[in-house]
Amino acid sequence: MEERPVRIVIALGGNALLRRSDPMTTEVQRRNVRIAAEAITPLVAEHSVVIVHGNGPQVGLLSLQAEAYQGAEPYPLDVLDAGTQGMIGYLIQQEMRSLLPQETQVVTLLTMIAVDPGDPAFADPTKFVGPVYAKEAADKLAAEKDWVFRQDGRAWRRVVASPRPRRILEIQPIMWLLDHGAVVICAGGGGIPTVLPASGPASSGAGEVVGVEAVIDKDFASELLAEDVGAELFVMATDVDGAYVDWGRPEQRLLSQVTPGELAGYDFAAGSMGPKVEAASRFAAKTGRRAAIGSLNDITAIVEGKAGTNVVPGAPEGSGGGR
Repeated sequence: MEERPVRIVIALGGNALLRRSDPMTTEVQRRNVRIAAEAITPLVAEHSVVIVHGNGPQVGLLSLQAEAYQGAEPYPLDVLDAGTQGMIGYLIQQEMRSLLPQETQVVTLLTMIAVDPGDPAFADPTKFVGPVYAKEAADKLAAEKDWVFRQDGRAWRRVVASPRPRRILEIQPIMWLLDHGAVVICAGGGGIPTVLPASGPASSGAGEVVGVEAVIDKDFASELLAEDVGAELFVMATDVDGAYVDWGRPEQRLLSQVTPGELAGYDFAAGSMGPKVEAASRFAAKTGRRAAIGSLNDITAIVEGKAGTNVVPGAPEGSGGGR
């Protein structure tokens, strides 16, 4: 579809770094990152590329390691987010630099994203984070740290709020880097959730900028980023080849080209495809540009509009919306 250079935001699903069956080692992550880098690198020669990644397994791993060491307090979630942004960004940056010409700059940027402290999500935390606990241990931590726990299978896990992203604080340096030809890795894990001073912007020095114990959905953060950088294409790369209706049934059907209005008529799993469909629909509706969901292995074809689920504004010409 695109015959000229475009700005593309690519959101890598967690499977790009760690699959459920993988051991959580640096070498396994590096191997998976190398696969992602090999898929994305060919696009860099022709397009301006921004990469966002997940960090759920890595935050969980760091939480487990902290739990094993009784001599220190666990790091708060915003600090873990910052740590994993640097760790994962470094692996992606290293692998892409190994594949790209030496003069091509690849930059990882720690990214804070402002959230509204009045977001209703703070009153109803639902996002599981960290290790599993027995009920007695969970009750003890809840009393000591004011954490909220919910049952996850037979065990108990901490849950935190998942507020909507409102503003990307580092958008100016991100834009500067893109305008100067760099590949930018940013907003990892949905960004570091941050509350700004109520009395004025952070730049005024009017108050403290505070990281909060929350998790921003990576797909929603990526969509906001795609809007802000003026992306002409927003891609969510995952482990399936697109969004399906009747998923898991004999009559399941891939939606190849569809509008936000048509997507609103279908139901998608809240914990997996739902946020991706919502983010894609929002981007297409707000910007009038294309969003796509599909497999990382098909990334070149997705950019060309030949694979994945392509969410476009208005009725797709002659396609019936993939119905």
